[in-house]
Amino acid sequence: MKEGNYKCRKNKFIFYKYLKTNRMRILFCDSVLDRKAVEPAYDEEMQCAVENGFVTSLFSFEERCAGDVSSALKYISPLDEMELALYRGWMLTPLEYERLYEALIQKNIQLVNNPEAYKHCHYLPFSYHQIASKTPQSKWSTNLEDKSIQALAEFFGSKPIIVKDYVKSEKHHWEEACYIPDASDFNHVKSVVSQFIQLRGDSLNEGIVFREFEDLTFLTDHSKSGMPLTKEFRIFFAKGNVVDIFHYWDEGEYGDIQPDLEEFVEIAQRIESQFFSMDVAQKKNGDWIIMELGDGQVAGLPEKANVDVFYRKLKEGFASLA
Repeated sequence: MKEGNYKCRKNKFIFYKYLKTNRMRILFCDSVLDRKAVEPAYDEEMQCAVENGFVTSLFSFEERCAGDVSSALKYISPLDEMELALYRGWMLTPLEYERLYEALIQKNIQLVNNPEAYKHCHYLPFSYHQIASKTPQSKWSTNLEDKSIQALAEFFGSKPIIVKDYVKSEKHHWEEACYIPDASDFNHVKSVVSQFIQLRGDSLNEGIVFREFEDLTFLTDHSKSGMPLTKEFRIFFAKGNVVDIFHYWDEGEYGDIQPDLEEFVEIAQRIESQFFSMDVAQKKNGDWIIMELGDGQVAGLPEKANVDVFYRKLKEGFASLA
């Protein structure tokens, strides 16, 4: 496929700017202290990207956060021909991603996921309909008033639930800001939600999401926060196909059991994104469920991941797009 900037039509992505180069670029955030050096957290990823044949560029995440996208990208020269690219870095809001995407287009650099695709996987409510059959029941609202929150909680009766925003939870504050053992105990619901909102602060994404709590296969208690860790895996998909699969947690004994990927691959074909992550977990009864999706560009690799193998597989996964 030799086309670029795409839009969604009937759950398919149609490329409408021609890519005349077979290169693929990866954009990383630069170091706060040195614009010519990568952000230290992504140093290994950048090395492995280069070793596996990717072209790399750096931009200033701080200047982009300050709202000056042009200045953030000032050291990336415009290209003569459209080139496909991936971003690997910190999370962006959909609006921030859209501004970055459009600024890069002006330099003839085409991020593999357009703004609609980014939002589709970054915000749970936008992809929930695609994974509803394999993920915990969920309800959400951007209205944070008590009446709205109570109405959301009432849907679950007396079941246990967890609270998160459209992207993240405060799972490391498990008891006080994440887990609610009885959704009908509204005083407790208010307390947990209030603490959650306080902890998220300005980082709160859109609104509140309640999800039915699922009893998952226990691994161990987190060594720092004490939250229960369960058997979860992170799967990366490129063009609907598996790139790699990792243990989600770096603690606990996983054993040899891994999920059967066939059903998850089938669901992945429907996801409106060219590059995304899917977190799956094993229930105590042995069944596997989807916990959430994420845009692959901002989904982190576990500490124990073989980064070199990941980038080799990533290159293979996108070979027909670049």
